[in-house]
Amino acid sequence: MDEFSLTGKTALVVGASRGIGLAIAQSLSRAGADTILAARSIDALRKATDALRAEGSSARECVLDISSSESIRTAVSLLPDIDVLINAAGINLRKRFQDYTREEYDRLLQTNLHGIVELTQVVGARMIARGKGGKVVMIGSLMSILGLPFLSVYAISKSGLAGLTRVLAAEWGRYNIQVNCIAPGFILTDLNHDMWQTDELHKWRTGAQANPQMGTPAHIAPLAVLLSGRGSDYITGQVIAVDGGYSTTASWPFEP
Repeated sequence: MDEFSLTGKTALVVGASRGIGLAIAQSLSRAGADTILAARSIDALRKATDALRAEGSSARECVLDISSSESIRTAVSLLPDIDVLINAAGINLRKRFQDYTREEYDRLLQTNLHGIVELTQVVGARMIARGKGGKVVMIGSLMSILGLPFLSVYAISKSGLAGLTRVLAAEWGRYNIQVNCIAPGFILTDLNHDMWQTDELHKWRTGAQANPQMGTPAHIAPLAVLLSGRGSDYITGQVIAVDGGYSTTASWPFEP
């Protein structure tokens, strides 16, 4: 199915050492893309790229610290032309709004928003100059479209990505660059594993969304593949939730 084939495309996945970013990088590579996995942890990247190459996929690693302007510009200067940019890097810290320190605020915003803005500027400028179009996929969050307690600074960053998605889609459409944002729901990763170990949270989730199951990074990757290929040529400026229905549905005890 050519609409889903990424053969001949070069994809850069930032935040690819684990979780959602790694799952997306694996799927892009298996769909035929020459996939560059970028993150700070070279050991984790090498393990992932070695495994992909062993199965016959095209993958290589790139050390990139999204919180560092110098690291971003150095890394991009060494990369080939990019057809697909996946911005999956991010961190989180759950606290009451009044308890965040300025250092915590700055660290979250630099990693989740400012660094991604800078990377997208540099890669996007090269896409425009090359004149062959491209795809940009932001990994947002449910906080890109709604609110939950104790996530205020994270929500600022992810809401920023949603707004940037819409504006870049309008601005870069003339260059045949499609820009979209995936808003994952409750996805179990090593970053939130401990939080989801209570019966109380599991019971709450089963009544909060149509699909009561916990999501995994593998639930996000197929949409990222679609948004990276020809099948999404007429999709742009969208924030698409992959959340088991949390943002649109709820369960209740009524039975007819």
